[in-house]
Amino acid sequence: MARRKPSQPRRKPASRRRQKRRPVLRALFVVAVIGFIALLVYVAWLDSEVRQQFEGKRWALPAQVYARPLELYPGQALTADRLQAELRRLGYREHNRPHQPGTYARLGRSLVITTRTFDFWDGREPSRTLRVEFSRQGLNNIWRADNGDVVDLLRLDPPLIGRIYPAHKEDRVLVRLDEVPPLLIDALLTVEDRDFYQHHGVSPRAIGRALLANLRAGRTVQGGSTLTQQLVKNFFLSSERTLTRKLNEAIMALLLEWRYDKDEILEAYLNEIYLGQDGRRAIHGFGLASQFYFERPLGQLKIGQIALLVALVKGPSYYDPRRFPARASERRDLVLSLMAEQGMLDSARAEVARERKLGVTPRATSGVTRLPAFMDLVRRQLRRDYSDEDLRSEGLRIFTSLDPEVQQAAELALSGQLAHLPGDDLQGGSVTVDVNSGEVLAVVGGRDPRFAGFNRALDAQRPIGSLVKPAIYLTALARGDYTLATLLDDGPLSLDLGGGETWQPGNFDHLSHGQVPLFQALAQSYNQATARLGLALGVPAVLDTLQALGIERELSAWPAQLLGIASLSPLEVAQMYHTLAAGGFRTPLRAIRAVLTPQAEPLQRYPLEVVQAAPALPVFLLDAALVNAVRHGTGESAYRSLPESLVVAGKSGTTDDLRDSWFAGFSGDRLAVVWLGRDDNQPAGLTGARGALRVWADTLRRLDVQSFEPPTPLGVEWVWVDAHTGLRIDKGCRSAVRLPFEKGSAPHERVRCTD
Repeated sequence: MARRKPSQPRRKPASRRRQKRRPVLRALFVVAVIGFIALLVYVAWLDSEVRQQFEGKRWALPAQVYARPLELYPGQALTADRLQAELRRLGYREHNRPHQPGTYARLGRSLVITTRTFDFWDGREPSRTLRVEFSRQGLNNIWRADNGDVVDLLRLDPPLIGRIYPAHKEDRVLVRLDEVPPLLIDALLTVEDRDFYQHHGVSPRAIGRALLANLRAGRTVQGGSTLTQQLVKNFFLSSERTLTRKLNEAIMALLLEWRYDKDEILEAYLNEIYLGQDGRRAIHGFGLASQFYFERPLGQLKIGQIALLVALVKGPSYYDPRRFPARASERRDLVLSLMAEQGMLDSARAEVARERKLGVTPRATSGVTRLPAFMDLVRRQLRRDYSDEDLRSEGLRIFTSLDPEVQQAAELALSGQLAHLPGDDLQGGSVTVDVNSGEVLAVVGGRDPRFAGFNRALDAQRPIGSLVKPAIYLTALARGDYTLATLLDDGPLSLDLGGGETWQPGNFDHLSHGQVPLFQALAQSYNQATARLGLALGVPAVLDTLQALGIERELSAWPAQLLGIASLSPLEVAQMYHTLAAGGFRTPLRAIRAVLTPQAEPLQRYPLEVVQAAPALPVFLLDAALVNAVRHGTGESAYRSLPESLVVAGKSGTTDDLRDSWFAGFSGDRLAVVWLGRDDNQPAGLTGARGALRVWADTLRRLDVQSFEPPTPLGVEWVWVDAHTGLRIDKGCRSAVRLPFEKGSAPHERVRCTD
């Protein structure tokens, strides 16, 4: 029987197959449409992101903080050496032919300076070449080098002392495209994107060229990203290496090129590119990189320096010229060769540039302030004097009162004197103020002035001891029934405080001195006489005087306040003593002169009020007593450092167990307050005279200060009195002291010399 062939499967008709495919095709079509719509929506979202960021505030710029500008004028007490030191602090370079801005030449007692252009709060100071001539007496003449015209006032650009950064610590100096050397732009495009002005954001030719180069080398030696893609990566995206990020980069690069012209994109790239690191501060843009590596603006760079900046684009950390000079040199030389190949340089100039050193400065110009204590005060006073809304604007330019010369003197005095005092854990802080303006000139927060930690000048609230006494004596002198010669009882004192407690203040020398003139009780800082006087006046009256002088914190009306149990900071003490130095006029101490917006418009600040806190005559009498306290009292050791001819006023302060050493005093133009002690509040072993006074005197010794010689008010007469009895005496006597009195109040009785 024949085998039957297995039956063949019957094929379905073609029409039925097409019917089954239609739903699949329809689904694929729907998916494609949805995908296309989603892609359009996604691209539209990316486009919105590009426009929003690129057209808005592109960069969060730090606020720049400047010291005071040095003003020069004929007749000024200034030497050529001091001016040269100031120019060096400003980064001016000495040059035989000082034609470039920021250069100078020393010619004996003269200096030829080409200043930099600078926008101040009251207008622009243009760049000029000037000759400044000195004599033995000081600055003699200033005239223009080009036409010989006499200049009455020259204001140098102020030194940048710090920046207040946004949260992400980026820093940059914005430059316009026309401010960038054409050679730098040509070199950058040659090395990074030769087709920049031909492509539309993504360059297939560059990708192919990079792929071929990488295949030949067997490793990645060249990238195919355009400048636009690099800008997108830095400006909008993270640095992760994923396909999604690369796709986003390509799409956004196309969108950026569609929306904006090439020059806008190139300018943004020049300001955005990452070119180095300074601690936590990221260096972005060629403008800041030029300052960071060479301490020069872009327009003053040499060929080799331009090539080095372009070389750093490939890898700022790997080619860091300070850490890896050999790598940086090799990369720079490659850039120079490419520049020569493209006809930007002839081979001879390229060879000369290759043979030169890298030209970077040994140390980076740090954007981290070297003056953390002063910057701390600036931040606090910004919040005090300006509205929060104004301060949200980034890129502010803040002009302060800091005087670099005074700051240096205060730092050297504190660190130098602490080095000669016992105890490595001894700390200190100081504040120096301009007497005439109330501007803070210097702040030192500790024995290491560069340490941005605890700011003792602002935050070390310690008992002030005898620094409180001038407020007591001013209260008495303002009443009218006390004079500087009024006798006070410096006998033992015991005050019942109730509850079984007794207050028994004693003198530092553990002695009682009987009847002593008021000025002598202050000069020798007798506690018993001062306490008796304060109790007679009433503690609340003394606290009212302290408040009038500028002490804002509330103080309890305890008798011990009369001997300085109040804990204050050096800055608070400076406010109090500035009112005394200013003849009784109180103005808030300030560190900020002006704040400008990025558009050079001044911010409106809260008005400063000058208040007459105490009558002029009693303050004048008290100041004379404080002059005597330095000349003949607890502050007399100051004249081991200061010239005998210099008239200064001040008061020392010492607290229980020698825990705190204070001195506050002033010349005619400078007020300084110094505190020394230990952070753990253990005894420092120093009186005010043995510790803080030495720092104070050393600070003034380093400065060219004026004598304290205020004009004598109407109704005042000067009389020679005996230092022991307060009675009139001949001026030739050894115990004679010349003091002011309101007319009619001086003692009439006379004593003879006991010499």
